[in-house]
Amino acid sequence: MIRFVLSSLGGLFSWIVTAVFFAALTLGAIFWMYSRNLPSHEQLAQYTPKTISRIYNGEGRLIDEFAEERRIFVPVSEIPDLVKNAFVSAEDKNFWVHRGYDARGMVAAAVQAVKSGGRDLRGASTITQQVMKNFLLSSDRSVERKIKELILASRVEEALSKERILELYMNEIFLGQNSYGVAAAAQTYFNKTLSELAPHEAATLAAMPAAPSNFHPVRNKEKLEGRRNYVLREMWQNGYIDEATYESERQQPVRSVQNGDFPPFRQALPPRDYFTDEIRRQLSKTFGQEEFFGGGLTIRATVNPDMQRAAAKALQDALEKYDRSQGVWRGTDATIAADQLGDEATWRAALAAVPTDKAPRDIEGWYPAVVLELGEDSARIGIEGIEEDGDGHWIPAEDVTWAKKLKDDGKLGPKAKRASDLVDLGDVVLVRAVTKDEDGSFVRWSLRQVPQVEGAFMAMDINTGRVIAMQGGFSYQASVFNRATQAMRQPGSNFKPFVYAAALDKGFTPATIVVDAPIEVNTPQGLWRPKNASNKFYGPTPMRTGLEQSRNLMTVRIAQEIGMETVAQYAEQFGVYNPMSPFLANALGAQETTMYQIVSAYAMFANGGQRVEPTLVDRVQDRWGRTVYRHDQRVCEDCGKEILAEGLGPRIRAEREQVINPVTAYQMVSMMEGVVQRGSGSGVNLPVPVAGKTGTTNDAKDVWFTGFTSNIVASCYMGYDQPRTLGRGAYGGTLCVPVFNAFMTEAIKEYGGGRFKAPPGGYWAKFNRYTGERLSDDATGDFVQAEYLREGQDGMFGLGLIVDGGFAMGANLPLFAQGETDGEGTEIITSTGERAVIPKKADFGTLSSGGLY
Repeated sequence: MIRFVLSSLGGLFSWIVTAVFFAALTLGAIFWMYSRNLPSHEQLAQYTPKTISRIYNGEGRLIDEFAEERRIFVPVSEIPDLVKNAFVSAEDKNFWVHRGYDARGMVAAAVQAVKSGGRDLRGASTITQQVMKNFLLSSDRSVERKIKELILASRVEEALSKERILELYMNEIFLGQNSYGVAAAAQTYFNKTLSELAPHEAATLAAMPAAPSNFHPVRNKEKLEGRRNYVLREMWQNGYIDEATYESERQQPVRSVQNGDFPPFRQALPPRDYFTDEIRRQLSKTFGQEEFFGGGLTIRATVNPDMQRAAAKALQDALEKYDRSQGVWRGTDATIAADQLGDEATWRAALAAVPTDKAPRDIEGWYPAVVLELGEDSARIGIEGIEEDGDGHWIPAEDVTWAKKLKDDGKLGPKAKRASDLVDLGDVVLVRAVTKDEDGSFVRWSLRQVPQVEGAFMAMDINTGRVIAMQGGFSYQASVFNRATQAMRQPGSNFKPFVYAAALDKGFTPATIVVDAPIEVNTPQGLWRPKNASNKFYGPTPMRTGLEQSRNLMTVRIAQEIGMETVAQYAEQFGVYNPMSPFLANALGAQETTMYQIVSAYAMFANGGQRVEPTLVDRVQDRWGRTVYRHDQRVCEDCGKEILAEGLGPRIRAEREQVINPVTAYQMVSMMEGVVQRGSGSGVNLPVPVAGKTGTTNDAKDVWFTGFTSNIVASCYMGYDQPRTLGRGAYGGTLCVPVFNAFMTEAIKEYGGGRFKAPPGGYWAKFNRYTGERLSDDATGDFVQAEYLREGQDGMFGLGLIVDGGFAMGANLPLFAQGETDGEGTEIITSTGERAVIPKKADFGTLSSGGLY
């Protein structure tokens, strides 16, 4: 009997050993088969995840972010133990001891599945296995993927440390709300850094990986709370927190940004504007889309926040004043249904849902509002972000009398007398407060609308090319098209300084006499008869006066004399055009260019003729802090010294290309000072020396003013996106000069300004401003103009010579008379309340192109 039992046991043991052997052999074969052609785990050592690129202003403040996947990479050494322990407790409590897979966890999961009849299935993947799935394998549920996952996990455990594996996991994992990694998720859900998280908040994040969409803090708040408390209990049982902490933390409510408990991180950032979006556009080309949106770049922008606000306000005020002067009410073309107006919470939610292209939120002092009630004369409105009061907020009748409503058929209604003439119940409008009580509370609201007319403004340091402000339109949220860099417009007379600079280099002087007389040019399109803005002809006139008064006929004769090929060469050398077509009309600014190019070209006059490249970025660093781009290539001679001599600052050496002769550059500055003092830019009123030039194209489709002090150059442009006339009285001097004044008044407070310095290599000579006659060095009087000349410059086109460009002389015309200007015409009041004289209407004849004034 005993022998039988022993024999049976021996046979059973043999069967078991054989079964185990073949099972092991089969399992080994399976693992051997799947271990072939596996992806290399070595690439994990060079892990560079997609990370947010961030833009900081000149003060070091974060102003914008760009990313495809919202991830902030954090080294494992900087992740608090509390956060690491929460994730380990939630996902893999044996992480620190297993070798890539948790056999006990796999058995426990299998037992639980059997006991529940397959209803209760839980994963048994370790953190290491999840890293393999996320980085090297697919997410499909298959036995094959699971086997490969186990093989790779065991290999990685031998190649990488536990800390490195955890770093990969916590920076890669998706946690909902477009947040990848724990740092971005902490910001998204709590607007906190990892070090600021409380235990219950760390546990909330650790609850997310299982199924982010199923644990939404608003839609699935209770489910999320249950999962969070489970993680807290695991943290306590694993010894990461004590029982008292567990008990107190599990009582905490589920709070989040999404529930309105914390302000969103984006709210702390300024609204995206033209400046940062232009950085995105330029750097995406330089570094590539993938690197910009996922490379974790740190970008130091040149923008000055105060100057950017000043530029935006100056341009917005001018555009709105012009639009309001047209007297047409268009509204926002957005409405809210009447059945949503009865309940405050309902209309506020509906108003918040109105898109920003209909109701922009980036205009200082403006608010979206909805018409809640129409009274006999006024209209009651509900305003986004403004609390309701007992009396309600009203638009009175006196606020609407400036406008006529534009009807659906394109016709204008009668002039409004009451609010209901312009708005209907449920209309979404834009408003701003115009008066206040003594205690500061609002008492009246005024209707506003986004203008149809558009424009741009840009300001730049003349020496470094650092753009300190850029406003590419009235509102970025209403239109992202950047008119400072993307709009191709005719500069008109804003181009004339480049014609005059070419002439000065060819031997002209500011006192050279040029004939201002009728011109006829045969072209394939017909006979071209350019005219001056005043429709008058002034005879022989000094070249300085031609620029100051923006004489078209003189400019055409100068261009003809020196040759349009020469003019084109200078325009291309300055970067205004690339290339420039050598047509005579282009001497008057008929060819299109961008404000970005105009501003950088004017800076070369202001800085003594040296090339300067505009930039919106000082420095770009990669994710490891290495500088990959730096704009300023100047050398500081003394920055390495510990002590400088008393009264001396560090010397900066710049090795830049000299675009034109420094004396020529100074002569142009001096002539453009005359434009501001006596000519078309005389509306400039600033406490420091200013030079510049206006520009108004044919039929006033584009108006410009570009000017500069000794350190800042700025430009304004206004016009419709689909070019059409701005109407009578629209000139660079009346529309853009006030914008320049408003901005530069603020800029001078910060950047100052001084006299323009004459470079070495020239000599001073006095001339009669009206006749070009050379005067003695001791001559005085209003007619005396001191000019700075190069040696030999008063030769070929200098004293006693008259330039006609090869056209008819117009000998019967009188000399430009002392005291005579082009200002004969209609006197108007500008948008700033100043008086200006507008010449009679003129055009260019059949070609109708180029600059008038």
